[in-house]
Amino acid sequence: MWKRGFIFLLLLTVVCIHHSSPVHAEQEMPALKVHFINVGQGDSILIETPLDRTILIDGGPPEAGNAVVNYIKALRINEIDLMIATHPDIDHIGGLVNVLDELEVGSVIDTGKLHPTKTFASYMNRIRDLQIPFTIAEKETPIEIDPTISLDIWNAAQPLTSPNASSLVLKLNYGETDMLLMGDVGKKEEKEIQKKHNVNAEVIKIGHHGSNTSSSLAFLKAVDPEIAVLTYSKDNNYGHPVSRVIDHLNEIDARIYSTAALDSITIETDGDTIMVNPKMNPIQKFIEEQVS
Repeated sequence: MWKRGFIFLLLLTVVCIHHSSPVHAEQEMPALKVHFINVGQGDSILIETPLDRTILIDGGPPEAGNAVVNYIKALRINEIDLMIATHPDIDHIGGLVNVLDELEVGSVIDTGKLHPTKTFASYMNRIRDLQIPFTIAEKETPIEIDPTISLDIWNAAQPLTSPNASSLVLKLNYGETDMLLMGDVGKKEEKEIQKKHNVNAEVIKIGHHGSNTSSSLAFLKAVDPEIAVLTYSKDNNYGHPVSRVIDHLNEIDARIYSTAALDSITIETDGDTIMVNPKMNPIQKFIEEQVS
C-alpha cells in the first residue's frame, strides 16, 4: 500500500487522501460510504454501496436503537438489504431489535452463536417472526451484494470460542481502497488473520473498542492504516481505549477518529480518494469544552 498525502480542511472537518494519479471527471466512480454511527459504548456501521445497496453491521446497545433508526432514516433509507451481527454481545445486537421493528430488512448474517440474554432472544424472535432469511457466517466466504465491491469474512464462529473470539471480521474493498472492520476479536485472532491474508488496508475499525485484548503492534504495523476509527463512549467503565492502543496508532502514524470525540463519522471513497467527515467539528468541540 502506498502512503497517501493528506489535505486537512479544518473548516469543513474533512480529510482527503489521494492517490498520486488524479481521477479525471470522465472517470469518476460512484461513491462507497461507510458510516460509523455513534451509539455510545458499542458498534454500528452502515455501508452504502456504489450501487445503492445498504448493509448494517451491528446496532449498538438497546438504548441506541432509536438513534440508529433515526440516523438511517435521515439518509432517506427505509430498507436494509443486509443486516450483519458480528457477535451476540448486547452492545452490538441490542439496537438491532429497533431496526427490525422500524425498517424493512432483506436478510441477516449472524455468527450462529447462542447467547443466554433477553436481548439475544428478542433479536432472534424478531427475525423469526418477520421470516427474514437467515444465514450463518462462514470464514473465508465472500458476501455477494454489489459487484463493484468485495466484502469477505475473515473470522467467524468456531466451536468452544467466546463471543468476542467468534466475532466476524470483515474486509471491504472498493477500487484501491481497503477497509478492515475488526469487530471485537483479540490478538490471537489478529495473528491468525495475519498469517492467512494480506491485511494491509487504508482504514481500520479498531477491534473491541480499543481494549487491551486487541490491536497488537505487529498487527497494526502490518495493516499500516492511514485512518483508524475507534467506537466507544467517553463515559464507559472499561477504560476503552487503553493508552497502549493509542500509543501503537501514533507509532504507525495513523490518524485517529473516535465516535466519543467526534460523534458519527462518515468515510466516503470513489475507490481512490478517501474523505473523512466527522459529524462534530473538532475545533468547535474544543471550544465548547474550554467554555464548559
